[in-house]
Amino acid sequence: MMKIIRAISIIAAVFAVSSAAWGQNLPSAKVLTFDLAESLAHAAMAACRADGHHVSVVVVDPANVYIVVLRDDGSVPANLEFAKLKATTAILFRTPSATAYPLVEQTPPVRGLLQGTWNHGGGVPIKVDGYTIGAIAVAGAGTGEKDAACSNAALEKLADKLK
Repeated sequence: MMKIIRAISIIAAVFAVSSAAWGQNLPSAKVLTFDLAESLAHAAMAACRADGHHVSVVVVDPANVYIVVLRDDGSVPANLEFAKLKATTAILFRTPSATAYPLVEQTPPVRGLLQGTWNHGGGVPIKVDGYTIGAIAVAGAGTGEKDAACSNAALEKLADKLK
């Protein structure tokens, strides 16, 4: 009988230890859903349209996979390519595309280039609780500052959903 009680005790102890190990929580992460990505893209486009600009908008996930790609009527095809490059820059560096990498010392000053990126305003990371869950990029408003303003306007408009 003592052997049975000891065996049961050992089994219970092993189960308790393994349950504690198995019970450890995996990290949880916020996910940029299609619905939210689509809302952000439309909000950015609306902000640019309000200023008379016809732009292209790209929203990507943390792996730089496209979630939403929009090209407004009158937006030239090159804008779509530039928006993709800006989104890639923002997600790879986890910072706005305009300031992603430092200036190279030369005259005139230029920014270093990483294949598939473009160090120009308009790409902005989408962050929640300090984690980058995606990026939004706009191209076609005339300047990088105007493109970035449209991206930031979308993030501000939907800030309550990015919590």
